Amino acid sequence: MPDTADPVRRSPERAAGPSLASNSGESAPSFVDDQGAGMRIGIIGSGHIGGNLTRRLTALGHQVTVANSRGPQTLRALGGETGAGTGTVEEAIRDADVVVVAVPLMAVPDLPGELFAGKIVVDADNYYPDRDGDIPELMDGTSSSRWTAAHLRGARLVKAFNTITAQHLLENGRPSGAPDRIALPVASDDVDAKRVVMDLVDALGFDAVDGGTLDDSWRQEPGTPVYLADRNADGVRQGLAEARR
Repeated sequence: MPDTADPVRRSPERAAGPSLASNSGESAPSFVDDQGAGMRIGIIGSGHIGGNLTRRLTALGHQVTVANSRGPQTLRALGGETGAGTGTVEEAIRDADVVVVAVPLMAVPDLPGELFAGKIVVDADNYYPDRDGDIPELMDGTSSSRWTAAHLRGARLVKAFNTITAQHLLENGRPSGAPDRIALPVASDDVDAKRVVMDLVDALGFDAVDGGTLDDSWRQEPGTPVYLADRNADGVRQGLAEARR
């Protein structure tokens, strides 16, 4: 079932229990103030990528609220494991500084697009025709992020986290300068929003590589040299340059 808005509104539930210890060895995360409070991050989608981003971002001290199409009651285990809040899609978006969208691409049109206006929105999705069906614009060469931006009007959209497996996202973060540090491309039309997400990528233990604009983001989609390749920063830059339609 796609992760879309739950029709029943509930107040976010913040689960008891400690946050996970970081497993990447990174230094103090960005965006955390002197009192240890991090950014407010909404995560839409509790599958492999959404779930592991919930684990990693709560471990870094961010205030995470996770939501899915089935409602907060289905997220109690994830909330209890991580200390993340659980809520409806609308609640996860409403007070967030950054919203991560990690749902099947076919579910994007069902999201409350108007609520994303002005928000930094991380598009972690990929287009898989066998799952998502025929989407004419994407079959004609439009990048999936450009298509998503058209549905989430006014969002400060950033493409990221779509080139790495969920397991490697959870386990393979490394300190800055580590020889085996994986790099992730980050693309956006909004320079400031891109910088915020690139800093998050770095705090999670990965090198962030500027992937250009949303129209350039096809270079990091499935089938390109950087997709699931776990390259370092130079390798990602080379792969982006070598990508062909």
